[in-house]
Amino acid sequence: MESKKKGILERLDAGEVVVGDGGYVMQLERRGYVKAGHWTPEAAVEHPEAVRQLHREFLRAGADVMQTFTFYCSEDKLELSGNVKTISGAQINDAACNMAREVADEGGALVAGGVSQTPCYVQSHNETEVKAIFKKQMDDFLKKDIDFLVVEYFEYVEEAVWAVEVLKTSGKTVAATLCIAPQGDRHRVPPGECAVRLVKAGADIVGINCQLDPMTCVRTVKLMKEGLEKAGLKAHLMIQPLGFHTPECNLGGYVSLPEYPFALETRAMTRWDIHKYAREAYNAGIRYIGGCCGFEPYHIRAIAEELAAERGFLPPASEKHGLWGAALEMHTKPWVRARARREYWENLLPASGRPKCPSMATPANDGLTEN
Repeated sequence: MESKKKGILERLDAGEVVVGDGGYVMQLERRGYVKAGHWTPEAAVEHPEAVRQLHREFLRAGADVMQTFTFYCSEDKLELSGNVKTISGAQINDAACNMAREVADEGGALVAGGVSQTPCYVQSHNETEVKAIFKKQMDDFLKKDIDFLVVEYFEYVEEAVWAVEVLKTSGKTVAATLCIAPQGDRHRVPPGECAVRLVKAGADIVGINCQLDPMTCVRTVKLMKEGLEKAGLKAHLMIQPLGFHTPECNLGGYVSLPEYPFALETRAMTRWDIHKYAREAYNAGIRYIGGCCGFEPYHIRAIAEELAAERGFLPPASEKHGLWGAALEMHTKPWVRARARREYWENLLPASGRPKCPSMATPANDGLTEN
């Protein structure tokens, strides 16, 4: 339990694997607490029991970090959505921090306060205005003494750099993750250059989150790592990808898929896909490994189980899961009992069960925008 008292950099500096949590907005939308399109986190105030339960499920699955449910919680985004009229960003931040801390303390986890991209950046590109938005959110987090800060879901490295510069004034550790493809950000800045800019701005941890599937995100983080090495810079690496297969998305991300956001279930990753992802990420030198949209608690458990040898323990949720299907040995059907082995699940090619469905879709405009 001594290691549970370490901060995020202490753990990463020691070579420990830090398991992140999973997706919140999409899981809570499916459960009836978030409105798609808006994706704003007022549920932290309106339905705290739902948010708290999801935190607990991720913690039980093995997550070492509870990220505050504050995605898209900037005042300009809340105002633009029109979905939140009587709840302020400060109220949401306060409630989200309280819940994350409450649950984190139940299992020795860390609390990360997260800020995300703003409508203001695309509309005005005004550095002073955008930074003021991040400063306001940061001040809310500092009142709650969160453990570290996360800059997440940024399509433009310039805006992410501004966020890092602001959050770094807190004196806290800052992690920065972009939602970009191997081709680069929306202004075609290559991943390696993005990583260099973020580290020079003060980021201690850099990586990728959301928008694309795990293996694509691993590729992008590798490019970030190469960029840092060429520049002679060092930073810890982080990854929190989608829990969906998106081989045809390319630059646009999953929002360009015709199935987004209400018919993505057929693209869902299996737990065995996540085992492969966790090993690939670890082998790439990434030590902060988690998930974003589409990642449910059992996916996080798969990360923790795949890397149990490296971490030295299994999560509590593994008490209800036979490793590699071992518990199936008790099944009454012999053909199901035969599946109680790693080789079976590692080599399985799951069927979709949808005879008329294509294996790929045509992304809408490849997700490209003029901004």
